[in-house]
Amino acid sequence: MEKSRKPKIKATPPMPIILLLLLCIFETGISSTADQFKVDGKVLELDESNFDLAISSLTYILVDFYAPWCRHCKLLSPQLDEAAPVLAGLKEPIVIAKVNADKFTRLASKHDVDAYPTLKLFMHGVSMEYYGPRKADSLVQYLKKFVSTDVSILISDSAISDFVEEAGTFFPIFIGFGLNETVLSNLAVKYKKRAWFSVAKDFSDEAKVLYDMEKVPALVAIHPNYKQQSIFYGPFE
Repeated sequence: MEKSRKPKIKATPPMPIILLLLLCIFETGISSTADQFKVDGKVLELDESNFDLAISSLTYILVDFYAPWCRHCKLLSPQLDEAAPVLAGLKEPIVIAKVNADKFTRLASKHDVDAYPTLKLFMHGVSMEYYGPRKADSLVQYLKKFVSTDVSILISDSAISDFVEEAGTFFPIFIGFGLNETVLSNLAVKYKKRAWFSVAKDFSDEAKVLYDMEKVPALVAIHPNYKQQSIFYGPFE
């Protein structure tokens, strides 16, 4: 009489050593990149070996191209050190970095740097010349514009007041009283680098008097730097 045979269970072959090694290398590469460009409020030191990786890895990065012997660079450096942790703490962080353009001349030339210091703001890898203020507090206020929402929604008189105050004096401010945000959204996207846009959803009669409105809906345009205001009553299409 033949004995019944138990079915053989095939063992899963071990993962190839090469595959395991590749996985380890891949994971190590990710972690090292993350550690290298950690947003911790410190000014990054960049050079030709890591510059391209930095501007592609970080959404917003302000780069200071400096020369060690430059007096203006020496004056700017502590201002950037002071601004860096504040900008890193924003909802959309902005990282500050610096490049010794006197040493890494090829990198400086590639980005059209011909004077020191030169500041460039990289957004999603695309650069623009920075011509804003260079004192820490003003620099922070100026750069907040580039990471703000396209259209801010304001739901009270105090929210309107806070918005105008936080916007500062560097850019024109547009407030749509009684407007739908979609009316301003296309303009806000197109001109985000040039102006602040907001919609006031709820406001008092005192706000109407303060902004000298005869009726709503109305679009109030303010340029704090020149202490000018104008009002547009439509059409808004």
